[in-house]
Amino acid sequence: MERKDFIRKGLMGTGMFVASAALGNVLKNDVDELTQLEPMGFNHLPNTESKLGDNMVLHKADTRGHANHGWLDTHHTFSFANYYNPERMHFGVLRVLNDDRVDPGMGFGTHPHDNMEIISIPLEGDLEHKDSMNNVAVIKQGDIQCMSAGTGIYHSEYNKNADKLTRFLQIWLFPRTKSVTPRYGQVTLDVKDRHNQLQQIVSPHSNDAGVWIHQDAWFHMGRFDKGFSTTYTVKKPGNGVYAFVIKGDVTIEGQALNLRDGLGVWNVKTLQITANSADAEVLLMDVPMVIG
Repeated sequence: MERKDFIRKGLMGTGMFVASAALGNVLKNDVDELTQLEPMGFNHLPNTESKLGDNMVLHKADTRGHANHGWLDTHHTFSFANYYNPERMHFGVLRVLNDDRVDPGMGFGTHPHDNMEIISIPLEGDLEHKDSMNNVAVIKQGDIQCMSAGTGIYHSEYNKNADKLTRFLQIWLFPRTKSVTPRYGQVTLDVKDRHNQLQQIVSPHSNDAGVWIHQDAWFHMGRFDKGFSTTYTVKKPGNGVYAFVIKGDVTIEGQALNLRDGLGVWNVKTLQITANSADAEVLLMDVPMVIG
């Protein structure tokens, strides 16, 4: 099967369109392509190039997939669009971790999704969102956005600013249940609450801190002073944790990590985290290791 035939539904994703907010030009693009997955529970087999041991995998920042579309400069931790690495398909239910930079006046035109939990975390600037559920919103630093695509939605995202870049993390998880009713969620959090502690930003519970999704996953963000140490406790037996360094340098479970490095750990109950630089920032994604 040709890779272009993978641009379909369900676990495969769909094609995306890119547009200039200023000019309204719309071009067909493969930015949003996902490849089909074989039935499997864990991503760390074979993953031989990245394994550190029986329960740990390291993805250095400079080993990620990269594409510069001009208006969009993006790095892919896992296989996405024209980056395909069979040893980097996913980490449990964590399927996509994209580190995106969007130019002023540019963005993602209206495009479809289904059966995916999609989380956006702005790091710089802001992004305007519109969708087929009649939601119109702007997400900015401190906000967390989620969409349960479920049976299907259409949405667009633009950097409406004429003079400022937007940087954000785009994260996709396979849902616990397929074909749910689509929904949109957004919260504004006080970033001061993650100073030298882990602030919960995503959970499976609608009455819990952060946004909620249809998956037994918990996300936390922390900003740490140099030398600060903390312990994270895995939320659910069988879950693994994928750590992504947003800023600075940290050590997790004895492994030194730098800017934009990723570390996946499973078969543990806790993680030991120490900041090695001032104002280090980390995202922890506590996710089921088995799909379905």
